Amino acid sequence: MSLLIPILAMTLATTSQTPAPSVSAKSPEPAPFSARRLAAEKIMGESGAEVSVAYRLLDGSEEWMHEADRVFHAASTMKVPVMIELFRQEAEKQLSLSETLEIRNEFKSVVDGSPYSMAMGDDSDETVYRNIGKTMTLEELNRQMITVSSNFATNLLIDRLGVRNVRATVEAMGAYGLEVRRGVEDQKAFDQGIINETTARGLFVVMNALARGAAVSKDASERMVEVLAGQKFNAGIPAGLPPGAKVAHKTGTITRVHHDAAIVYGPRPCVLVVLTRGIEKEADSDALIARITRALLP
Repeated sequence: MSLLIPILAMTLATTSQTPAPSVSAKSPEPAPFSARRLAAEKIMGESGAEVSVAYRLLDGSEEWMHEADRVFHAASTMKVPVMIELFRQEAEKQLSLSETLEIRNEFKSVVDGSPYSMAMGDDSDETVYRNIGKTMTLEELNRQMITVSSNFATNLLIDRLGVRNVRATVEAMGAYGLEVRRGVEDQKAFDQGIINETTARGLFVVMNALARGAAVSKDASERMVEVLAGQKFNAGIPAGLPPGAKVAHKTGTITRVHHDAAIVYGPRPCVLVVLTRGIEKEADSDALIARITRALLP
């Protein structure tokens, strides 16, 4: 008996110290694509807004084009093809991104060539205005145009690149429905209905080319995606993603129009474009875009 007790005690101690087999926690399986698509449609229908969506996983296993050819005012999403044209001209050695440009606040209307200027109060960033009379590099202007959506930087770049060249590049990419006709804040052009327009499908073509390394070149695409990843306005698509998710995107907002076009990275990378029209408050349209994103993506 006295010999059995120590042996039994040792056995129990050894058993109690043996770690339980580890069970690896699996991420929950996403809902079927059909169910996610129906959930997104329900959210859009209940919003009362006009909404277009273009979505595709990069592996091609899921795709949804909802009212993808409906035409919208492009707002600042038109700045993405301006960036692509900038990098195209760099690749063709027509310019260098380190080239400097004099910052002047005078532009010509596409209607009659009459001069107009930008107003800082109507823009989203003050940096370029603080440099009037000085110089900035094309690379700096591009970053301001994309990450903080500077209208002033956009017009300076369009003047340097040529709006016809931007249009030609968009056409060569097959981004039909995306029309860049002029710079920003050209009131005479706006009054005559000369506006920049896009469809979800047209914008999708551009973002998909960037995601696949097919916009200008693989290296140029990667550099442009890096700029898009620095976007400062993140209340739309990024707000519908898990915390820490990597996203490279461009927003666009004018009165009652709000868009977001993104490359979303992760286990199942995708391109997602959401265009909206008819919501008065930007915070409400942001919330709608985030809800659509949350419902649709796996």
